[in-house]
Amino acid sequence: MFKNRYPVYIVSKGRAKNLLTARALDRIAINFKLICEGSELNEYADTVGYDRCLVLPQSFLDDYDTCDNLGSTKSKGPGAARNFCLEHSKANGYKRHWVLDDNLDDFHRLNKNLKLPVRSSATFAACEDFVDRYKNVSISGMNYYSFCKSTDAVPPFVLNTRIYSCLLIENSITFRWRGRYNEDTDLSLRVLKSGACTIQFNAFLCGKVTTQRMRGGNSKDFYDEEGTLPKSEMLADLHPDVAKVVNKFNRVHHHVNYKPFKNNKLIKVDGYELLVGKEKINDYGLKANWE
Repeated sequence: MFKNRYPVYIVSKGRAKNLLTARALDRIAINFKLICEGSELNEYADTVGYDRCLVLPQSFLDDYDTCDNLGSTKSKGPGAARNFCLEHSKANGYKRHWVLDDNLDDFHRLNKNLKLPVRSSATFAACEDFVDRYKNVSISGMNYYSFCKSTDAVPPFVLNTRIYSCLLIENSITFRWRGRYNEDTDLSLRVLKSGACTIQFNAFLCGKVTTQRMRGGNSKDFYDEEGTLPKSEMLADLHPDVAKVVNKFNRVHHHVNYKPFKNNKLIKVDGYELLVGKEKINDYGLKANWE
């Protein structure tokens, strides 16, 4: 079986009894560490075991840049825990790390207009191998299952767009997570503005249960009371050159123009041909099981 070589972290709050991502990773035999706050450690340990839990150090919360003046009067969101994942992975000598939201219910492969659930860690390994062929991919990740219709013609990956929820991050990046909201889009934009690339995989997908339909996490802390306007306004304030607030589908959203980054080009690592080898197609042992 093809195994992932980079560590996988789940960031979670308020969902100890409903850990979709943990169950999904267990189904494909991927080890992980779950990051939680100390006050919730026992609850999460009851679900996944103490050995798979890491407590978020208070210093990461204290030092986190929320990009507003509200301080600790409300939840700071998951960014502080995500920063801890990067530093923990880096301290353990890894080149990259995965950081996942806690509401991913499954992982799929999109191939020949079929979206099939995978029961192997091979899709994570394939993403890692592909990204490691290039010098300048700071962030990559799997697209949402719901964003790729099996009836549409979609490319296996898309360059230079935002990466959400299931991210593979290069530990050498100088940027850190910030912002109370939309921290994933903000980090993607700062990476792209630096001239580096992002890769969003469509060949490999993650199933995402929307934040506002699943109790816990940001649902309770933000959206139940505020709606989506504050998070859209924050992104527009941080990146007024490419982001703006719009109304779509009877809701406030943010709209980002990624066209300015179309000229960010992938740069192959030295010895690229040796990494790829002579084999033109590698299915990583993935075969459809119709039983």
